Amino acid sequence: MKILLINSNTSQVVTDKVAAGARAVASPGTEILAVCGEFGARVMGTRSEEAIGHHSTIALAAKHAPGCDAVVIAVSYDTGLRGTRELLDIPVVGMTEAALLTACMLGGKIGLVNFGARVRPLYEELVASYGLSSRVAGWRTVESTAAYKPGSDDELEALLVKQANDLVERDFAETVILTGAVMAGVAARIQSRVSVPVLDGIAAGVPQAELLARACWPKPTRGSYAAPGKREMVNVDAAVAKRYT
Repeated sequence: MKILLINSNTSQVVTDKVAAGARAVASPGTEILAVCGEFGARVMGTRSEEAIGHHSTIALAAKHAPGCDAVVIAVSYDTGLRGTRELLDIPVVGMTEAALLTACMLGGKIGLVNFGARVRPLYEELVASYGLSSRVAGWRTVESTAAYKPGSDDELEALLVKQANDLVERDFAETVILTGAVMAGVAARIQSRVSVPVLDGIAAGVPQAELLARACWPKPTRGSYAAPGKREMVNVDAAVAKRYT
């Protein structure tokens, strides 16, 4: 099996972290193809940057999906998820979508930790779009860029442990999600210090993509996720345009 991991940020550091996290949880024999954005923000942190990221995700999917069995969107806003799901005939999983749905199966209320006050509304809107706002116990927002550097950071991970346990103690969270693609692998490292399941989107998304690929459910032929069919496209990447012929 081959899974395409799309990070439409242009940071190779982030791509390397999600690739390592994906390979750590993938089944034996599953190949991970991790690709990085070719244009746009290094790390999306505003609405306009995320809007550009939608284009990037679709372009990367059109270019690299042939020969793959499933796709995981390795941007924690699930950037371009719906458009890519419409465009491709293989399963497409959003990392935060997968973490949220997995958390629902592991417990009751969900605690979420995010990086940066400015982007918290984007996450709140994303959770609402999945109809899961009522499952949220609470949020903790961390102002730190340490996760975006190569390697791990003991001080940051200690802070995440504190925030996760605070969500459990004060907000009665029964699962905790660490949002952000750079959290790939971190949940596993701090799990022993937190009293409820801790999830990251890559650790949830890759097994979910494998499951969907093995199940072989058909692509819809009606509705908004059916293939778009023949459409006139102007000045887009050739791989994208080919999907509309």
